[in-house]
Amino acid sequence: MGLEQAWYRRSGWLKLLRPVELLFRFLSARRRQSYASGQKQSWTAPVPVIVVGNISVGGTGKSPLVVWLVEYLRAKGLKPGVISRGYGANPPCTPYFVTSGSSASEAGDEPLMIVRRTGVPMVIAPDRVAAAKLLLEQTSCDLIISDDGLQHYALNRSIEIVVVDGSRGFANGRCLPEGPLREPVERLDEVDLIVVNGTAAPGLFSENRSKECGAKQFSMQLTSDFFVHVKRASHCPVDQWSQRRQVDAIAGIGNPQRFADTLTGLGFTPQLHRFPDHYRYKQEDLDFGEDSVLIMTEKDAVKCDHITLNNAWYLQVSARLDESFSSRLDSLLKQTVSSGK
Repeated sequence: MGLEQAWYRRSGWLKLLRPVELLFRFLSARRRQSYASGQKQSWTAPVPVIVVGNISVGGTGKSPLVVWLVEYLRAKGLKPGVISRGYGANPPCTPYFVTSGSSASEAGDEPLMIVRRTGVPMVIAPDRVAAAKLLLEQTSCDLIISDDGLQHYALNRSIEIVVVDGSRGFANGRCLPEGPLREPVERLDEVDLIVVNGTAAPGLFSENRSKECGAKQFSMQLTSDFFVHVKRASHCPVDQWSQRRQVDAIAGIGNPQRFADTLTGLGFTPQLHRFPDHYRYKQEDLDFGEDSVLIMTEKDAVKCDHITLNNAWYLQVSARLDESFSSRLDSLLKQTVSSGK
């Protein structure tokens, strides 16, 4: 059993890691306090900064929300830009400006997916301050979205949004390495918006936390729009799929089972092939025979530019959020502008 499985099965042996977990909590809290107290300097951008992050490791659905934010803010007349660490990227320089012509090895799969989907200006760098400065120097963006930047306290933020996987939740509720949390669940009390991806499992939040977080908790559903051919970019609406429904499903993401469940819900019989998150595919990884029909995630598709594929498609999904979320976001943005944060 892997460590991740043990977290979500709440295996008893994980308690052996409690001393290390307590040390992790202490060091994490001390690091954050060093910025809050001014011992370490934080940089404030001249434009609003929206941080989209999570308190647990693994996929929670941040990228669809970032895409939604880009499109929503543009519709409001704003010019957003995005910064990200670029996990797994090997750029020719740092910070690195991602374009649709970048490779996944240069840009990282998630940044490249977001850029190809939206055309948004995007800069990646482990140093988010450096990324933000380059973005502001080379574009006319008037708002920055920091993808997966919740724990990067060197960059001040105007609005914090945390995404939670509704089905998996917080596992055993412990921090690394005993559990999957980067910060304790209590951190949610301080953020501005909590977005639950999918239906929240019973008991996702304790009774006390539900009272504390209820007013800022919103639901996000992922809708399956189209199948897009990986090589030809031709679109096929999901309800018009005419090929056979026994497919090879490719998922190199944080929660592969979610993808398989989505395909099953659409009437497919997927043979799930799991790969590590951010995995770099080789030709032999995706050779399942001439008659195979491959369906993968959009994040996996951007990593296949160098691979010969015939009948391969990715499922394009979009985030759907209630109007109440939009209204609350608008209110927070107005407060940010009026206060000059």
